[in-house]
Amino acid sequence: MNERTTLEVIAPTVEEAIQQGLTQLGLTADQVSVEVLDSGSKGLFGLGGRQVRVLLTVGAPQESASIPDPKPVPAKQTESKPKQPRESKPRAEKKSVAEPSNNKNSEPLAHDSIIDTTENVVSKLIHHMGLKAQVSANYDESSTDERRVIQVDVRGDDLSALIGRHAETLVAFQHVASLIVGKQTEHYVQLVVDVEGYRARREKQIRQLANRMADQVTKTGKKVTMEPMPSSERRIVHMELRGHPAVTTESTGEEPYRKVVILPKE
Repeated sequence: MNERTTLEVIAPTVEEAIQQGLTQLGLTADQVSVEVLDSGSKGLFGLGGRQVRVLLTVGAPQESASIPDPKPVPAKQTESKPKQPRESKPRAEKKSVAEPSNNKNSEPLAHDSIIDTTENVVSKLIHHMGLKAQVSANYDESSTDERRVIQVDVRGDDLSALIGRHAETLVAFQHVASLIVGKQTEHYVQLVVDVEGYRARREKQIRQLANRMADQVTKTGKKVTMEPMPSSERRIVHMELRGHPAVTTESTGEEPYRKVVILPKE
């Protein structure tokens, strides 16, 4: 219970990111501390730029809650020595793959040509975005010959552009990569792409936020409407509050602005 609530926000500017975070948390600036994780970049002619990433922590001292100046952040880049250049054509770092253990109807799926194709496709797409990263893939434990779910782990520096605001870029990237892999292998393939553990962090943040909003609804007796979220994130909220004794949840609106509403139980 002593663990502080945190919220990671991606936006075009630091100010927008902080304002979005404060709106989602329902707090004021003096109730959080702000850390700029990535000051972003404009890119060339507005293309290939990175958005700002900001981390808000609830319950920090007031003096750390002021809006940070994004300018000093790039100094970190000048402090470190130049990194050794990587190959211009990215190569996937393949990890050993654990075979699924819950597949009772067919033999477990091992590291095969579909995994190789997935790593190759994802690496090339990242390369064409002007980014550098290491890619590894393996079958999810739920995979079968009929339904192949592949977990793709992407690791590297400055990959905020691959995530995008509200993970919109990551969702689109995942969809495109799935289509390409499916076409090349002639198999239905569902990819779940994660960048530097972003999905796990985001899920934790959504669960914390959902419980915080549920507490607010319980205290005030008034419903709360959360910010628009993709279906995968709305599902996390619904699942987290499914057994809550005092509130219930429902979705409202049209995509891509569909939201979760938290209401008191009657």
